[in-house]
Amino acid sequence: MDQNLRTIDWNVPRMDRSLSMYVWILSTYYDGMSLSGRIQWILYIIQCFYYPILAVVGVPVNGVTIYILLYKDCGLSPCVSRYLVAMAVADLLVIILDLILRHIPIVYPQQFYFLVYIPVCNIHAVLLYAATDCSVWFTVTFTFDRFVAICCQKLKSKYCSEKTAAVVLGTVTVLSCLKNIFWYFMLRSRYQLLNAPWFCDVTHAVQSSRVWVTIEFLHHVLTPTLPFLLILLLNVFTVRHILVTSRARRRLRAHTNGDGQGDTEMRNRKKSIILLFVISANFILLWSTLMLYSISHRMNNIGYISVYLDYSVLELGFVLQLLSCCTNTTIYAVTQTKFRQQLKNVLKYSFTQIQSIKLTH
Repeated sequence: MDQNLRTIDWNVPRMDRSLSMYVWILSTYYDGMSLSGRIQWILYIIQCFYYPILAVVGVPVNGVTIYILLYKDCGLSPCVSRYLVAMAVADLLVIILDLILRHIPIVYPQQFYFLVYIPVCNIHAVLLYAATDCSVWFTVTFTFDRFVAICCQKLKSKYCSEKTAAVVLGTVTVLSCLKNIFWYFMLRSRYQLLNAPWFCDVTHAVQSSRVWVTIEFLHHVLTPTLPFLLILLLNVFTVRHILVTSRARRRLRAHTNGDGQGDTEMRNRKKSIILLFVISANFILLWSTLMLYSISHRMNNIGYISVYLDYSVLELGFVLQLLSCCTNTTIYAVTQTKFRQQLKNVLKYSFTQIQSIKLTH
C-alpha cells in the first residue's frame, strides 16, 4: 500500500502536488498505511509549514548575528569573533541555497515550476554543497581553536590569533569549493523538484558507476562523518583537560583557603564543559539521520544491501539538518551575556525605528 501511495504521489503531474493533496491522501488511505507510511505523509504536511517558517526565522537570526559580531562589542576575542562570523555566514548561505532555493520549491512545485526551465542545477549543487561543507568544517576548526586555547597553553599565543583564523577559514573555503566541483560533472543542469538524495537529474550511468559511487561515498565520509569523529575526539580531550585541571585547582584552593567556594575560574570551566557537550550533541543529532540514509542509499544502489532505511528517514534527515543552520551559531554566541545584551539593544532599536516610521505616516 505505501509503495503504491508513493507511486501515486510522484507519477502525478508535478504541478498537482500540493498541501491539499498530501492531506487528502493521508486522510483517505490512513487506515491502510503502515506506521512508517503515516510518518512519511505527516512529514510532507509538516514541511509545507516548517520550511517557510524556518527560512523566515533563519535568515534574520543569522543576519543579526553577523551584524552584532562584526560591529558590536560582545566581549569576544577577535579570533573567536572571526570564527563565529564565518559560521553564521556559512549557515546563512545554506539557508538560502538549500532551504529557500531547493527544499521550498520542492514543497511548493506549483509556484516554482519555472525552475525546471533554468539549466543551472549542477552549478547550484556545487555552491550548495560547498556552503554546507564550510558550515560543517568551520564548526570543526572553531572546536579545534578552543581545544588549543584550553589545552595547549604553549601553542595558544601562536595559533589562537585573528590572522591564523583568517588563514584557516580561507583554506577551508577554498578546499570546500574545489572538493565539490565534481558535482558539476556528475549531475545534469535540469532540476527534478523531487525530494531525493539528488535534486538534479542524474544519468543512469552515474547512478550505477562505481567510480562516481566511490567519489560520492567519500563526499559523505568527509562531510559529516569525519567531522563527527573529530568533534567528539576534541571534546573528549578538552573535557578531560578541564576536569583534571579543575581537580588540581580545587585541591590547591582547599590548602590555601580551606574551601573551593567562590572560584570563578572553576565555574567558567563547568560552563565550558556544558557548552562543549551541547555543541557536540546538537551537531551529531541533527546531522546523523541524513548521513546514515545517504550512505545506506548509495550502498544499496551498487548492490550492497545491508540495512534498508525507509524513505521517511530521508525526509526527517532533511528537516533536522536544515534546523542545524539556525542553532549552530546560537549555541556559541547567544550563551554569551554581552551578546544577549547587544541583541536586545538591536531589537529595541529596530522596534523603535518601526514605531517612528508608523507615526510619521
